Amino acid sequence: MDVRHLRTFVTVAEQGTVSKASLQLRVAQPALSRQIGELEAELGVKLFDRIRRRLVLTGHGEQLLAECQSIVNAMDFLRERAELLRRADRGVLKIAATPQMIDGVFSTFLHRYAERFPNVEIKLTEAVGTEPFAKLGRGELHLAINYLQLVDTESHEFASFPLPPLDFLAVGHESLPLGSGGDIEIARLASHPLLLLDSSLYGVRKVFEAACRLAGVKPQVFVESRAPHTLLALAEAGHGVAVVPSVLPTHRYRVRIARITYRRRPLRGLLTVLWDRRRVLPPYAKEFCTFLDAYMREVFPISRPTASKPHRKAARDPVQKRAGGSRSPRSAA
Repeated sequence: MDVRHLRTFVTVAEQGTVSKASLQLRVAQPALSRQIGELEAELGVKLFDRIRRRLVLTGHGEQLLAECQSIVNAMDFLRERAELLRRADRGVLKIAATPQMIDGVFSTFLHRYAERFPNVEIKLTEAVGTEPFAKLGRGELHLAINYLQLVDTESHEFASFPLPPLDFLAVGHESLPLGSGGDIEIARLASHPLLLLDSSLYGVRKVFEAACRLAGVKPQVFVESRAPHTLLALAEAGHGVAVVPSVLPTHRYRVRIARITYRRRPLRGLLTVLWDRRRVLPPYAKEFCTFLDAYMREVFPISRPTASKPHRKAARDPVQKRAGGSRSPRSAA
């Protein structure tokens, strides 16, 4: 039995169409259709029904899919293991992270990692929410940076490496008073129009909504966006308060920032590096985790609450004092 035929069957079943599978496998559609036909002939069962231009698994196909996935994963594992035996300090490292993580951390961290592992090629993918989980299982990624709150703690599928946590920040127009002492209670955000990340994609949003439910707060959502910097631009223009993680750089915007708290405790997202425990990580992937952890401890938080500016009383002009006049207080620097 040809393993390529099994891989084609698994990919077509996951993608739903031969055209999508063709793009992923980089094999012409007629060749894939022929491989499916040859596999069906060899097994003696029909694997797919064609319904409205889509391929739907038959009952026999559904029963055989899990076994075929196991065989394909075992072959991938064997190849990866052999590759590690040949090359311990060179290769490709495929990583997925959120846009804000790439902007705030990876844009500067990757240079440091490259100094230690110059022969490792990093392939960085932007991914949010639970998008990377299936790719980890299929071997399309080695590592994914994600929120621990989104991972099923009962699952034994993923191994993890904890990273420093993120604070959740409220960001508004520079004239907008936000809390006191650099903090704002989550309940006080209920009176503001909120600028939030897309609920269907971002772990930040899911963690924030869970905290709102805990605090009995119903968010007044003005805008949802897939682009974190869109929220900052709207906050700078005075359209509401953006809720973003402290890993997102805010120095390009004239805004006021406060750390979000619940019962005076910071609201935080727990970051972790995930990988499929069924696959062997190359040594340079494990080093990546420890290097990243050390770097994040150096630079975190990327964005901090706006420092309160103490009121400075201007000195009186001696000439004006004698004349009975006074100068207007100078604005704080």
